[in-house]
Amino acid sequence: MSASAAETSQRRYPDFFIVGHAKCGTTALYQMLRAHPQIYMPDNKEPRFFAPELWSRFRDRASPEAKRVLTLDGYLALFAAASPEQRVGEATTAYLRSTSAASRIAQAQPSARIIAILREPASFLRSFHLQLVKSNVETQRDLRKAMALEQARRQGKRIPRGSHVPATLLYSEHVRYVEQLRRYHAVFSPEQVLVLIYDDFRSDNEATMRRVMDFLEVDGTPPIESIETKRVKAVRSLPLHRLADGVRVARRNPAGAGRVARTVNALTPGALRSDAFRSMWRRVVYAAPRPPDEELMLELRRRFKPEVVALSDYLGRDLVTLWGYDEID
Repeated sequence: MSASAAETSQRRYPDFFIVGHAKCGTTALYQMLRAHPQIYMPDNKEPRFFAPELWSRFRDRASPEAKRVLTLDGYLALFAAASPEQRVGEATTAYLRSTSAASRIAQAQPSARIIAILREPASFLRSFHLQLVKSNVETQRDLRKAMALEQARRQGKRIPRGSHVPATLLYSEHVRYVEQLRRYHAVFSPEQVLVLIYDDFRSDNEATMRRVMDFLEVDGTPPIESIETKRVKAVRSLPLHRLADGVRVARRNPAGAGRVARTVNALTPGALRSDAFRSMWRRVVYAAPRPPDEELMLELRRRFKPEVVALSDYLGRDLVTLWGYDEID
């Protein structure tokens, strides 16, 4: 065995994976679990290693550090600081919608524990869309119009420059909960897969966390500090938001930023990087999200009611009533 192979064999794949969905409490779960003394989770959330079909285009613009994480050595190095007594985990929300992640994880770590979190479809898509706009992945700020672009985007058209994974913009494809869970149940035993419901996580955070710790077989007695992650702001000005994002990229990875962003970063005086200026900038560029378009929300719930019914049957839990779909024709 070569020195490199010997080194790799001594490293550890994660013992558990938080596989998604996004905007369903995965970040809060990740942060609370990594505070547990018997659990090790790296600073790098979303390594995406087991879903290569979702990061192939991302690799070209990734920083050298991000590119390293996409290699086996770089990925396993994320967990090198874990002690032998700790449970090791990672969180990548794209693993749930990935068509290959379940089988790849099972091949690398057959004994892995899997945690998925699901949310009522309409509220999930609204929050997810806001996040994509904020992340410069989506340029259409209206959710209805963004979803109307799905057919064109399946043909490779109307893809924003910032979208390295065009499939992310196929919103309706994310709400294939039963299909996504079946991929994991096909390669892991039922005892290895924990499906959480976002409503439970929000309404009784402590009880849900105790359930997770029991699932991971770690001590459930340490006090649990509930974490409230920041709510996504709506983007008021896309051009200014894209410019600010480009400047941030230029500071971290000049090669991955555009010429305008590099120029602005180079010319920006220190005074304009102060906390006061950043606070004023945020007020100009961002705003609290508008109230949901209730007509659109109703349309989405009608559209996804069959999925909610199927999920209820699959999990043996009445999500139709919990999510208010029993009142929808």
